[in-house]
Amino acid sequence: MTATSVSLKGKHFLTLADFTKDEIMQIILDAIKLKDMQKKGETHHYLKGKTLAMIFEKLSTRTRVSFEVGMFQLGGHALFLGKDDLQMGRGETVEDTAKVLSRFVDGIMIRAYSHESVEQLANNSSVPVINGLTDDYHPCQVLADLMTLYEAKGSLEGKKLAYVGDGNNMAHSLMIGCAKLGVNCSIAAPKGYEPKQAIVKKAQEFANDTGAVIEVTNDPKAAANGADAVYTDVWTSMGWEAEQKERLKAFIDFQVNSGLMAEADPKAVFLHCLPAHRGEEVSSDVIDGPQSLVFEEAENRLHVQKALMVALMAD
Repeated sequence: MTATSVSLKGKHFLTLADFTKDEIMQIILDAIKLKDMQKKGETHHYLKGKTLAMIFEKLSTRTRVSFEVGMFQLGGHALFLGKDDLQMGRGETVEDTAKVLSRFVDGIMIRAYSHESVEQLANNSSVPVINGLTDDYHPCQVLADLMTLYEAKGSLEGKKLAYVGDGNNMAHSLMIGCAKLGVNCSIAAPKGYEPKQAIVKKAQEFANDTGAVIEVTNDPKAAANGADAVYTDVWTSMGWEAEQKERLKAFIDFQVNSGLMAEADPKAVFLHCLPAHRGEEVSSDVIDGPQSLVFEEAENRLHVQKALMVALMAD
């Protein structure tokens, strides 16, 4: 592979909706090549001398470690900036922060609450901005999810992914990523916790171009029926802790367990973005069982984000 298998130079990475099927697929294929190079110990310093600023309003194990290690393996440097490390947390505007950081670094990754603030950052940055997570989208995670499914199944088009749980940022990004790559996606959420209708509509529009089927239901068994992958996320995401008791009641019938996995294809895999709460959204026998690829999926965050950074930041 060269540093320019897919070039996204001059672009930001805020949501998968902004990219073509070919661009997304090439990032995944480049990630697989970078993974192989890393396993073989082959040097791949495509970002030598480059610096990535990492802004964290929300903390994360996988996001921080994968981006920081990824930049190191690519020959660059990552700079962690917590919410107390920036003047942005003490009144400096997002616009000014973007303009200042653009003078110092070659790329910015931000993990935030508001998607609008990430868009604001990107609109005022002259270097690529990567969405590491917002309340509406988690596109980097979905790149890793689709990479894992591709490795497990050998192809993506026509496969079915069932997501069971909260209609949150993961559900949003999975619908869009699946629609773009021709993967059928069925979201099962309790009433009142479905994904945002505007994002469902957007995903269905993309699906019209690829032949994918995007559907939302309140029936976990219907969603899981014949699925090649069953996916879930925590029932109470960061920032929603005040609703935890209420959510535990609402989601009680939406646990991914051996009974629900039996509705899927016998060769189905189980996916979870982690961290996981065993005994809540997933039973221990599923997440720790032979169908689970959650740790391969977590590792793939490293490789796919390296491919993404090369596409955005390499000369």
